[in-house]
Amino acid sequence: MPSIPDDLATFLVEAKRRTYAGLDDDATVAAPLLAGSKQLEHRAPPYAYRDIYFGMGFFVGQETVSRDDVVIWSMSYSGGVRADITDRSTLLEIYKFLRRALLGVSVVEPYRGPRLFEQAGMTYRNGVEGSLDRFHGIETIARHDGAPLYELRYSGGLLR
Repeated sequence: MPSIPDDLATFLVEAKRRTYAGLDDDATVAAPLLAGSKQLEHRAPPYAYRDIYFGMGFFVGQETVSRDDVVIWSMSYSGGVRADITDRSTLLEIYKFLRRALLGVSVVEPYRGPRLFEQAGMTYRNGVEGSLDRFHGIETIARHDGAPLYELRYSGGLLR
């Protein structure tokens, strides 16, 4: 099994904070590789991070990390808000809260956000199992009264 590079988790945290979590779609490249996708990128040689996803209310995507132009790590994800949430302002409010939670990504678990984040009448929870070489998890957002708003499932690890 390949060993986890010592600086991979640190790079992932930096990349995530400098793309969707920190900049939202302002980090999107002008000409994505796949038509109709959003593509966000961050580079800090020898690493390059790329996040490509489709959709908004429900979305599917994949993050990759390359080292010296060879993809060494990847995470796939899918999820979104409840199907009955169609109001754009509600959708944007939930995703704004999600980005604030994702800014809490840590080197210990550099996959999505922290285990728990509460603010603005909402609660973010992230349950993850595994380590950087192979992991899976589920993140949710609910109102403080417990009403579910959003769910995302993710998994990934080191490629071999």
